[in-house]
Amino acid sequence: MQRNLEELSNTKFDVLVIGGGIYGACVAYEAILRGLSVALVEKQDFCGATSANSLKTIHGGLRYLQHADFKRMRESIYERRTLMKIAPHLVHPLPVLVPTYGHGLKGIEAMTVALKINDWVSCDRNHGLPDPQQHIPAGRTISATECLQTMPGLSADGLTGGAIFHDAQVFNSERLVLAYLQSATQLGLQAANYLKVTDFLQDGDTILGAQVTDALTQTTFDIQAKTIINTSGPWINEVLGLLDQPLSLPQPFALAMNIVTRALFDHDYAVGIYSKANYTDKDAILKRKNRLLFIAPWQGYSLVGTTYSHYNGAPDHLSVPEQDVQSFIDEINHAYPPAKLTTQDVYFVHRGLLPSSQTAPTANVQLTKQYQIQDYQKEGLKGLISVTGVKYTTARNVAIHAVDAAVSMLGTTAKSSQSAHQPLHGGNIENLSEFLEEGRHTLDAIADEPSINHFLYNYGTAYPSVCQHLEQDPQPLSSQSLLKAQVAYALEEEMAQTLSDVVFRRTGIGAAGIPMEAELQTCVEAMKTTLLWEESKAQQELKEVKSKWVLDSPSFMGGKTATFHGM
Repeated sequence: MQRNLEELSNTKFDVLVIGGGIYGACVAYEAILRGLSVALVEKQDFCGATSANSLKTIHGGLRYLQHADFKRMRESIYERRTLMKIAPHLVHPLPVLVPTYGHGLKGIEAMTVALKINDWVSCDRNHGLPDPQQHIPAGRTISATECLQTMPGLSADGLTGGAIFHDAQVFNSERLVLAYLQSATQLGLQAANYLKVTDFLQDGDTILGAQVTDALTQTTFDIQAKTIINTSGPWINEVLGLLDQPLSLPQPFALAMNIVTRALFDHDYAVGIYSKANYTDKDAILKRKNRLLFIAPWQGYSLVGTTYSHYNGAPDHLSVPEQDVQSFIDEINHAYPPAKLTTQDVYFVHRGLLPSSQTAPTANVQLTKQYQIQDYQKEGLKGLISVTGVKYTTARNVAIHAVDAAVSMLGTTAKSSQSAHQPLHGGNIENLSEFLEEGRHTLDAIADEPSINHFLYNYGTAYPSVCQHLEQDPQPLSSQSLLKAQVAYALEEEMAQTLSDVVFRRTGIGAAGIPMEAELQTCVEAMKTTLLWEESKAQQELKEVKSKWVLDSPSFMGGKTATFHGM
């Protein structure tokens, strides 16, 4: 995956995709698979904003039962199965436990019915998955005693048992986006990060492409395209603001926040715990009055989310004040007192902006529940499509419809969609356990087993390409050698430009908290050598990375470092 600006400026593409998050990556992959010539530009780094703010859960849509939205359930079930099939190294089954209380909507009887309906709606959930380890089992209920054994300290007042079902979890959401982009570039996609769209090329009512500015060199050039698909997420209003004439009303957004904490449980279940705060989903047919807090095990930590708040600022200035994090901690502790979380237990704060259905603040944030694909021909503008996505899980499905719209706009024909059947980069694995065992045997002289597992999960069958960079290391092989090889691979094959790109979105060593100083220095030294950084540049990059763990208060978390969780 190379950053070829000359090719971008000298080619007229069928489709130019704006935005390199999960939706942009899926659209680009879908379009290139179907025979279109495609370019993609991202103003920052790939998967560097909302797509990185994730509970890492690939939902099968059980929650849509309260809306009786079986169509969305079927879409989610299919997409969950598809992701486990095309990216088995990154997407794995996740057991979920929800305590049941009383005999109403939160009771064991209601949940038993819900699980039965879910199993019926998802009867083909394991169809076509060759690896039985990737299969989603049927839901079941457990007794109150067993529920308390699994979740010590849970309130027993009115507890009638627990409901267990399975979803899936993505090990590294950023690398899943990269897998889509790498797969697409192998088929001819021209992609580049740090290219910001600064204007549209217009001829009357027709879009002919976009003007972009390279954030690394400040040079500006044009990219010609017959159709533009805008997947810029929270920047959609800014991108549309570049047009000669105003279009639709601005899309409102809400702030979503998840936190990474010390492990709150010693088991593999994700758990849903009812918040004590009142919440009403105005669109739900069955209203629970309290929302579920979701606590998922992830790489030795707990991921807790999601809390939402109204947001009216610019997406480039997104921040989360310490008091908002503290309020969320208080809500978690109130819902599950044994957690006893403090700010010192928060290793990382994920935040992003999601589309809201509200134009004015109300007591509860109401998120948009349906994706939107906007073709502006009815408003007198040809050659532009905007995609507003709502779920990470269903991005591939939305991409199919977006590319269908582009094909129609182009007045051409294209191949049928193949994206559900082609393994993504690193994902050609029939049996995950066998793959991991072979990988451990190959790498056991280099690092400990947890580090090797992280490495194999991140890269899948592409890991030998990373290991080729080990040959240039004259020192005895070690986990530091493996990290250095990952940095070299990120620079040469994954378009990493900054230390943040490497730490957060290539190696994943900063996904939960500040890595050990030795890991950061290994990354910095490798990048200094390859990119010919001056020491001042290296220190600036290091300062920028460390600032990611500091919120609005300079003393937040006191510069706390989390235990390094492998590569």
